[in-house]
Amino acid sequence: MNEQEPAAPVSGGGGFLRIRMDLSYDGGPFSGWAVQPGLRTVQGCLESALELVIRRPVRVTVAGRTDAGVHARGQVVHVDLSPEEWSRLSRGGLYEPAVALQRKLRGALSRVLEGHYGAGGIRGAIEIHDAGLAPSGFDARFSALWRRYSYRIADGPERWDPLLRGLTLWHKAPLDEALMNRGAAELLGLQDFRAYCRPREGATTIRELQAFEFVRGEDGVIVATVQADAFCHNMVRSLVGGALRVGEGLETPQWMHDRLLAGVRDAKSVLAAPHPLVLEHVAYPADGELLARAELTRAKRE
Repeated sequence: MNEQEPAAPVSGGGGFLRIRMDLSYDGGPFSGWAVQPGLRTVQGCLESALELVIRRPVRVTVAGRTDAGVHARGQVVHVDLSPEEWSRLSRGGLYEPAVALQRKLRGALSRVLEGHYGAGGIRGAIEIHDAGLAPSGFDARFSALWRRYSYRIADGPERWDPLLRGLTLWHKAPLDEALMNRGAAELLGLQDFRAYCRPREGATTIRELQAFEFVRGEDGVIVATVQADAFCHNMVRSLVGGALRVGEGLETPQWMHDRLLAGVRDAKSVLAAPHPLVLEHVAYPADGELLARAELTRAKRE
């Protein structure tokens, strides 16, 4: 997540206009979300495309930063534009600014992903699904109520589908999802997840884990659902990594809660592979509650 936020403008008011964009991406070709010098990242490519469209450097704020290799089906960002920049998007009158931004950004992303990264590039790895003026008080990061991730696990070669290998963990040992759910249930609620994340200096590790469960589908593949008000760095992969040890019989379900209480990381703190992890959805309150939610979240984080 971004560490610093610009002052929130009022959408439609005198100053900047806040624009919300909904997007998805294949995280495989990227070194995570956040801009990093010399590395290809989702944020870097998106901001390069926006610069082509808006004609100046811009910075986006994201609902939740994803690690290298992690995908998103329901990511949300916001960007602040001047009224002149917004109206200029529809110059020619063929499309409203929101539609024009989405169309132009798709084209710019194709240029960035193809032209900057070799013949063929990675066209289509980032897709903009919606763009438009955000309600007053909206903040992609701080207004969010919760984020939900999924994680696919195929435990045994008979379940390994080569067509889905880029989205599924191929786990050699059989897993007991009932044991995994028993261990996961003990972590629900408002807790200090220091043992299940890599703390950032000055950042809190207290989060509300709202859902953590494993369901085996008709195809035999286990799908984990992990939902919280927000996540610390590497938290989801660490939670799944711990549950895999329980499901394999290497640890008891109680072990996951014991580690939570101990608040320490050691040789058993294993991160699950990033490629099966997908940010599925980010939820926001009703329009009239966006600003209050953002202020409450900022107070908690600070």
